[in-house]
Amino acid sequence: MKLNALNKITEPFGHSERMPVLFLGHGSPMNAIEENEFVAGWRTIGKTLPKPNAILCISAHWETRGTFVTAMDKPKTIHDFGGFPQTLFDVQYPAPGSPELALETKTVIKKTSVGLDDKWGLDHGAWSVISRLYPNADIPVIQLSLDYNQGPQYHYDLAKELSSLRNKGILIIGSGNMVHNLGLLAWEQLNTADFAFDWAKEASEKMKKFIVEGDHQSLINYTIQGNAFKLAIPTPEHFLPLLYILALKENNEKIALFNDKAVAGSLTMTSIKIDKA
Repeated sequence: MKLNALNKITEPFGHSERMPVLFLGHGSPMNAIEENEFVAGWRTIGKTLPKPNAILCISAHWETRGTFVTAMDKPKTIHDFGGFPQTLFDVQYPAPGSPELALETKTVIKKTSVGLDDKWGLDHGAWSVISRLYPNADIPVIQLSLDYNQGPQYHYDLAKELSSLRNKGILIIGSGNMVHNLGLLAWEQLNTADFAFDWAKEASEKMKKFIVEGDHQSLINYTIQGNAFKLAIPTPEHFLPLLYILALKENNEKIALFNDKAVAGSLTMTSIKIDKA
């Protein structure tokens, strides 16, 4: 592609205020239609954000072989779950896509070849939280997939290549959960406020300590952090979006935790905003 053609494509994402970055503990898809303290937390944090030109979301729920970005004009709303009420399946989040941002993202990532995807859309890891930040669905949204063949250091390093997008008014969101073990959920404690098993508390507190202290390497090396971490992260897909967001933190930026509570023993909703000090 000729340089002048690329300039025309990237023009909508030219100079802008440097955007914060977010990691959102998304929890149950029901958060898309229920009213609770976590939804209130997302709304509150949304009001603190400059309005973005577009959103790039890294969701736990799009794992691929290789790395892809959604590149369609009108991404579909994907209901990638089962066993929930029809009202949840009826939800549509008709935010536009952005082929321009998809190409920009492909261009800035040098670590691997990024494919342009026209089949995926917005999965519930994306739309269930973004709809609470921007209910009017008037901001373009694309997703970046997680390559399931790659380890945490790879994902952390790849995320750093996204940094320039923050200067173009792009809000980067990681959507997952720091502690996420659905196999050990205490369903009987679902309505108990901030209930966590001892191992979940231990893992959560250590994670937050590493985050606050800027010890990203210990989080990248989560598999050697002991049994509590093994239980908290039985599979990596909900944890990896956190690494994407931490990789984007600059030295002069501050971290704010919110929605920092546990649900049903083995899930934490802890979320993070990284912004200028």
